Amino acid sequence: MLKWLSFGGAGVAIAAFTNELFKAQFPSSSSIPSISSTAQSGSSPSNLKRFSFDAITVNDKGEETKKQTKEAQFFSKALWNDVSLEMVLIPAGTFQMGSTAGEDNGGTGISPQHPVTAPGLFVGRESPKHTVTVPTFFMGRYEVTQAQYEAIMGNKPSEFEGKARPVEQVSWNDAREFCHRLSQKAGRGYRLPSEAEWEYACRAGTTTPFHFGETITSRLANCNGREVYRSEARGEYRGQTTNVGGFPPNAFGLYDMHGNVSEWCEDVYHDDYQGAPRDGSDWTTVTEDAHRLVRGGSWFSFPRNCRSTIRAGVPPTYSDNSLGFRVACSA
Repeated sequence: MLKWLSFGGAGVAIAAFTNELFKAQFPSSSSIPSISSTAQSGSSPSNLKRFSFDAITVNDKGEETKKQTKEAQFFSKALWNDVSLEMVLIPAGTFQMGSTAGEDNGGTGISPQHPVTAPGLFVGRESPKHTVTVPTFFMGRYEVTQAQYEAIMGNKPSEFEGKARPVEQVSWNDAREFCHRLSQKAGRGYRLPSEAEWEYACRAGTTTPFHFGETITSRLANCNGREVYRSEARGEYRGQTTNVGGFPPNAFGLYDMHGNVSEWCEDVYHDDYQGAPRDGSDWTTVTEDAHRLVRGGSWFSFPRNCRSTIRAGVPPTYSDNSLGFRVACSA
């Protein structure tokens, strides 16, 4: 299982790997949180609705320092009966992609029970920091759920069952096939996001390690709270996925960008950003091993492995119970 697993051209780097799962039951509801929305005349690009939400910021202790009411535009596509897909408009913009030295350490708060054994291991793959301009696009408000996946693919591969939980145990090839079938059904082109689109959408205008600010806690995301990143108190380890939309969104209105399941991107994995595109497009130059990009942390990941910049390369045939995806489409 991918628990954080990264395959590079020089070999295999494993930051945390285990086959033992926490078996406690985690309560879940049967449906995705509903959106209260109204149609807006004259919306751009066409027939979009609006929803409002609260985006919060925390300090290095995980304490809330700001709450802002935000608004985003979206459209909804019916898939089957009461199953629909909500796509949020991500505005065009320019950002600094990549991390700075020491970001993977958190600076403070690493517990002696789980020390950082390879400081700089991740940041080397998250550099050099570079400017990227991303055009307007749409991105799934939530990770693709098990109900959505079954509606398109006709099967239920997930280990942690629940219609509103993210689908997992899906490979990059599976995710691409989902996008292909969804595109045929919907009459427009759905795809996996590029790596640049994913980080831009995750950051939502922030420059901190997390879109929440200097750190995250298990109250803010479904991650492994037994480890800390900065000065926050230790939190909860749920040991499994949770319903999508159960934690606060970022400033673009996207949920679970940190934690729950890690997410496939379109790109081929490269060891660093030397020569990476700067226009937001996917980087599909084939490398020797042609692994594919995984972004974001999961329910299993320690906070430092849930940062906005965390990335890994995984074989396109690989799947496990911490790995899912969300979809994108061009505007």
